Amino acid sequence: MSRYYPMMLQLKGKPCLVVGGGMVATRKIRSLVQAGARITVISPKVTAELARMIQEGGQIKWLSRTFEAGDTSAYMLVIAATNHPEVNLQVVESAAEHQLINVIDRPDLSNFIVPSTFQRGKLLIAVSTSGASPGLARKISRDLADQFDESYEEYLLFLEEARKRVLLEVKDVRRKNQILKELLHPRFLEMTRLGMVEEREARFLELCRS
Repeated sequence: MSRYYPMMLQLKGKPCLVVGGGMVATRKIRSLVQAGARITVISPKVTAELARMIQEGGQIKWLSRTFEAGDTSAYMLVIAATNHPEVNLQVVESAAEHQLINVIDRPDLSNFIVPSTFQRGKLLIAVSTSGASPGLARKISRDLADQFDESYEEYLLFLEEARKRVLLEVKDVRRKNQILKELLHPRFLEMTRLGMVEEREARFLELCRS
């Protein structure tokens, strides 16, 4: 039995199609907007929230009509999110083999599924049960969100900047790896949580000099 291949997609500026305008479609579109995708929505009606999203910017194009065969041809990623199984099946049949397609509640008709996620700045954690229990994936995601609190956003920014400086300034490969490993010590996270920015910087500089 084959497994899903985990990956993160860069969708900025990429053409994506969502068929459907209900609550589920709105939730899917919300995530695509955050990813910077260029979105086309095909649906006779849309939710009030989605209507506002369409009006607020040029990122979403709305075609106020029902789905037609061939509508999928211009898109990298397609999501069938209507509450009509027969329409969702038409979307699948219209898509080409090379296109990414997801059908809500039908992983057997999809070639990708969307995991449960949460984000702390550049930290993005995704949880999937391969479609077996989306509810459990959401529960695990909520549990992890409590563990990885808001301080991880600032902590990761610090780690990113520190890593750049180490790679640029430290020439010895072994010493470089030691410093990068030491930066993951819980003391740096704790100093971030306590707002001890100057102390954190001093400890980092001391680490680089030692």
